[in-house]
Amino acid sequence: MRPFTYERATDPGTAATAVLDGTDAMFLAGGTNLVDLMKLGVARPATLVDVTGLPYDRIEHRADGSVLIGSMVRNSDLSGDRGIRERFPSLSQAVLAGASGQLRSMATTGGNLLQRTRCPYFQDVTKPCNKREPGTGCSAIGGDHRDLGVIGTSDACVATNPSDMAVAMAALDAVVHIRLAGGEERAVPLSRFYLLPGDTPDRETVLEPGDLITGIELPPPPEGAAMLYRKIRDRWSYAFAVVSVAAVVATEADGSLREVRLALGAVAPVPWRARQAEGMLTGHRPTRALLLAAAEAEFAAARPLPRNEFKIGLAGDLIAASVRDLTEPAGPARSTGSTGPTGSAGFGGSTGNGNDFTWEERG
Repeated sequence: MRPFTYERATDPGTAATAVLDGTDAMFLAGGTNLVDLMKLGVARPATLVDVTGLPYDRIEHRADGSVLIGSMVRNSDLSGDRGIRERFPSLSQAVLAGASGQLRSMATTGGNLLQRTRCPYFQDVTKPCNKREPGTGCSAIGGDHRDLGVIGTSDACVATNPSDMAVAMAALDAVVHIRLAGGEERAVPLSRFYLLPGDTPDRETVLEPGDLITGIELPPPPEGAAMLYRKIRDRWSYAFAVVSVAAVVATEADGSLREVRLALGAVAPVPWRARQAEGMLTGHRPTRALLLAAAEAEFAAARPLPRNEFKIGLAGDLIAASVRDLTEPAGPARSTGSTGPTGSAGFGGSTGNGNDFTWEERG
């Protein structure tokens, strides 16, 4: 590991100055991803600026039903917060579906949104990777790409975003609050916070050097909405998603979908908001045929590789199962009045109401 210096920031201004004035300086929060990358030689900062002492460690529930989550709030505190569990249960489920209890006690909200891809070629400094070293090529396209992206990718990069939390926040219309290096404040919808790889996969977000995430705002959920986060993975726990979905659904009295929001994980370089599918479903009753047609339309522009094409069908089945479960009379609790995460949704593919299912990879 490259030798580095350590500084503890006392206020946002000095934190930004330290990063801007330093050579290869980086912010440090929980360090659950950054320290691993330093051990691998992927990240080689000369200076770490610890920002965990900055005043962004509170969860502010507002009278209108919205919430502002400080960027330094630990994942364990976020998943266990009563207001989050009651009004935004899919977020609590997503956080609990990720990592381990020990890591969640260290990881921060802002750091979770900024974690880097787990593409094996990005993490292996002996292999070409455009995200790690622009212009060297993408080893994954002709290599081990089974767990990588099928949509939103480019000829330069097929890596996926690894965050469970970000997928849930995408379906909740989250807004990222940023303190710019010059001291100005900026609010960016999560849908515009992440960047698709295109020809510059090394640039993943809109953040510039010295910019600091201060919080994430969630607007009030739709009235009477039901929501869940469901994750399919290769083993029961401590594994990244093969495919995941965050769904928020509000229905009319006749069973038609008044509002539906769908976000997908592990299929794209960003938390993928399935707006094509949402548009097809809104105003209609969610029959299985319609749900699968909507998922097929969403992936019409997909660019799967030989070993990950199965993700498209798997994502369609996951969307269909999740929306149907949310609209069944005995389905998950609504976002208001729930006392916690619904059943075991997000844990090994179960919604907690007996609708477990398995899948078989083909090809």
